[in-house]
Amino acid sequence: MIDVALTSLAPDLLDYHEGWALQRRVHAEVVAGTRPDSLILCEHEAVFTAGKRTAPDERPVDGTPVVDVDRGGKITWHGPGQLTGYPILTLPDRHEVVAFVRDLEAMMIDVAARFGVHGERVEGRSGVWVKSGDDWDKIGAIGLRVEQGVTMHGFALNCSNDLAPYDRIVACGIRDAGVTTLSALTGRTITPADAAPIVLQHFRDGVLGLAHRTDSTKVAA
Repeated sequence: MIDVALTSLAPDLLDYHEGWALQRRVHAEVVAGTRPDSLILCEHEAVFTAGKRTAPDERPVDGTPVVDVDRGGKITWHGPGQLTGYPILTLPDRHEVVAFVRDLEAMMIDVAARFGVHGERVEGRSGVWVKSGDDWDKIGAIGLRVEQGVTMHGFALNCSNDLAPYDRIVACGIRDAGVTTLSALTGRTITPADAAPIVLQHFRDGVLGLAHRTDSTKVAA
């Protein structure tokens, strides 16, 4: 159960570097036992971030700055209209990262369903996907780091954000799929502020079922 939720949504956009510093500070306090498990929900100022496995040819070719970060996964974009969540939680067992990823996917699938969007998992790929003809479009991404048994970084759910920035990168290193938003799929504006209460409900109600998980992979992308 989450006892602390720190939220910064539009018009209060969070600078990525400030958010990363906040994550590290909260993470240290959770590890030390001076703060309960916490969740940061935010909309960032526009930024590209690259996980440790990002290849050079997946980055922007126009010199746009990219922030290299210490999470799993590859390059992605954060910005206005996208709900980004950083669960800073103690895992019951250090091997339960994959189970945690599955729980985050299930949470985003439920959020999408509340707005009439059918999100799915795709075998071999993390995140949440929507069928588009014979292809798939990604609507929710996940990239994590676990240090001293406590998670950092997290998930991003595309709500009402501009999709143009994704044309400048190979998002998540995936070349054969697109990206979409809840707003594009429903034809109405669905903002991070609309989705955030549903996400928070999942965490506060303990829907993320970490206590009985047994999967054994150490990193998720």
